[in-house]
Amino acid sequence: MQSKPSCIGIFLGTLLSLAAATASAERPDSYNSDRDKLIREMQHEHGFDAEKLRMLMAKAVYRQSIIDAISRPAEAKPWSQYRPIFLTASRIEQGVEFWEQNAALLQQAEQVYGVPSELIVAIIGVETRYGGYLGKYPVLDALTTLAFGYPKRAAFFRSELIQFLLLTREEQVDATAVLGSYAGAMGLPQFIPSSYRAYAVDFDGDGRRDLWNSRADVIGSVAAYFQRHGWVRGEQITTRANGADSRHDSFVDTDMKPSIPYSRLRQAGIESEQPVADDTLVSLVRLDGEQGPEHWLGLNNFYVITRYNHSNLYAMAVYQLSREIVAERNRRIDFGQTKMSELNRAGFR
Repeated sequence: MQSKPSCIGIFLGTLLSLAAATASAERPDSYNSDRDKLIREMQHEHGFDAEKLRMLMAKAVYRQSIIDAISRPAEAKPWSQYRPIFLTASRIEQGVEFWEQNAALLQQAEQVYGVPSELIVAIIGVETRYGGYLGKYPVLDALTTLAFGYPKRAAFFRSELIQFLLLTREEQVDATAVLGSYAGAMGLPQFIPSSYRAYAVDFDGDGRRDLWNSRADVIGSVAAYFQRHGWVRGEQITTRANGADSRHDSFVDTDMKPSIPYSRLRQAGIESEQPVADDTLVSLVRLDGEQGPEHWLGLNNFYVITRYNHSNLYAMAVYQLSREIVAERNRRIDFGQTKMSELNRAGFR
């Protein structure tokens, strides 16, 4: 019969476990040397004060939780689990409210860039719940952790860290105060630093591109991003594809960018629910839904949405949320008109 572990044994075991966890969360040996190299680069190539930048970098905290988070993205989930994250009653209702509060700005952005209001609203809803959740990680911590402690994508995040430092100087942003995602995305539309610098617009004309406090800049920047990535005004985004099954896996496995003439899919027995011209280039998207596989045609504008986040799941969540927001907004409009008619009939004019 085995004896029960003593309290001292349990205590020592706990200490050893904590020590192991702490060790695993320590910065890699190369962290400091990589950081110092970047400081010298920013001084020589971009004119930063090396001492001030060294003081700033000293405030950055290496966070194992960021490494853990980037290792298990939501896009790894099947569609049946991914969809309920974003297609919720509260996110739809808040989307209608955001639209009503910013209707003039959304209409202006749609006129300038050709991107539908509901899509702009849906992007902001998926990214930050319309500004309700901007992220919990200091962006400086996220980018330094990934640039100097995540070899798998260190080059990419090193570049984003450089872009972040340039951005904070250009837009006069306190680099230590900015919160964002574990990948360093910022503001209501969650632009990574390179996207912020390349695509954000000063839509309110105040001389700054403020993706935290200016709804105009947020809305205009999302629309500008899609226009710059090839959005075509008035074109379809996606439509259901019927007749697809495992025999068509070779179509599913092609690149995300539309490259298959629709006529080829039709010849293979796949039919679109909505009219699509035979010469239209499409992709075939398969999603693992609650009732089994779903197949959709990815058209050019669907592909443009994936440029925001390189995932068919993400693009479909944005698309379906946008449609639900439109439906709920129309329902409220119809309800209001019905109530007004009833009041008029009752003599209340």
